[in-house]
Amino acid sequence: MTSILSWALAVLAVPVLAAAAYLGALAALARALPPPPASTTRRRFAFVVPAHDEEAGIAATVRSLLAVRYPASLFRVLVVADNCRDRTAERAVEAGAEVLVRDDDARRGKGYALDHAFAAVERDDLADAVVVVDADTLVSENLLEAFSARLDAGAGAVQADYGVRNADAGWRTRLMALAFAIFHGVRSLARERVGLSCGLRGNGMCFTRRVLREVPHHAYSVVEDLEYGIRLGEAGIRVHYAPEAHVWGEMPSTGGGSVVQRRRWEGGRRAIFRARAARLLARGLAERDPVLLDLFLDLAVPPLTRLCLAALAGTAAGGLLALASGRAPTPLWLFAAADLCLVAYVVRGARLSGPGGLRDLALAPAYILWKLGLLVVRPGKPQTAWVRTPREGKP
Repeated sequence: MTSILSWALAVLAVPVLAAAAYLGALAALARALPPPPASTTRRRFAFVVPAHDEEAGIAATVRSLLAVRYPASLFRVLVVADNCRDRTAERAVEAGAEVLVRDDDARRGKGYALDHAFAAVERDDLADAVVVVDADTLVSENLLEAFSARLDAGAGAVQADYGVRNADAGWRTRLMALAFAIFHGVRSLARERVGLSCGLRGNGMCFTRRVLREVPHHAYSVVEDLEYGIRLGEAGIRVHYAPEAHVWGEMPSTGGGSVVQRRRWEGGRRAIFRARAARLLARGLAERDPVLLDLFLDLAVPPLTRLCLAALAGTAAGGLLALASGRAPTPLWLFAAADLCLVAYVVRGARLSGPGGLRDLALAPAYILWKLGLLVVRPGKPQTAWVRTPREGKP
């Protein structure tokens, strides 16, 4: 019986170890490359800010964008007031932005707002490249300088480092800042280092008009960034990473807002996995394309909390088998290896998140318990409309 249980547990250990080994390899590779030389091109940029009922914070975002270190004549700020019921458009104009008002009850969502702005940029020749920034975001002054340098070096799509603006608002936002450093920082640094696509994060994204013409955006799911990043990879265009440039978005600090956001992200990733994973794997293997294979692996790896729980449960089961048989069975070693890979991944992310990152790991048990609660509570209907996630600022 112990032999049968050992074999069964070993079979279960293989996918857990494979996912953990992928993350462990990323942790080992997560080192920043030297940035490219400063750009000498007088490149025109358009900031595109999709906004839905964002009157509370849109002015701060516009002011942050207008303060970037770049010639004022070479960039503009376009706010898309999309199906707004508040004074988002007025607040944006007062802060110094140009506003595109969009009202379309049939086609609602960030993807449609972006398409509306991209079409205006192309039609009116407003810029050579666009930069997407969320309406609750502050940016580093070097954002356009960093993007222009990457575009000079041959990039067609670039992603900035994406962090949390209100990390000190509570334990949830502190852990969210840690999670961003783990998921965004570690993965993006490693993939950039070996010439893969770092993926898009929805905030702090830059695209040339050439890329938008070659691969029209047309991404309308709740994870439109993930969807479009995969389409770029399928078209042979990798997303470059600019870790020296930063955007900081505001995250919900309340339980309700966090639940809405987390379910939207994870539900959206599951839907994209079901729709795209098989094709990515098949094409990646047939064409021996490392970018496509990596995009598949990125989709296939389950959320970190679930992966950690699976590894810990397997380790515990392997320990019980060791006690019953009097020797360490193979599954115990497999799950222990997975544990070590996950520890390396999390610790590397904690170090990237700043001086308090390792300290914030002490909050991980509370986060795991919260995530377990999400698993046992029946989820609501999948979100399809653009619903503003509750955050610190309220109209």
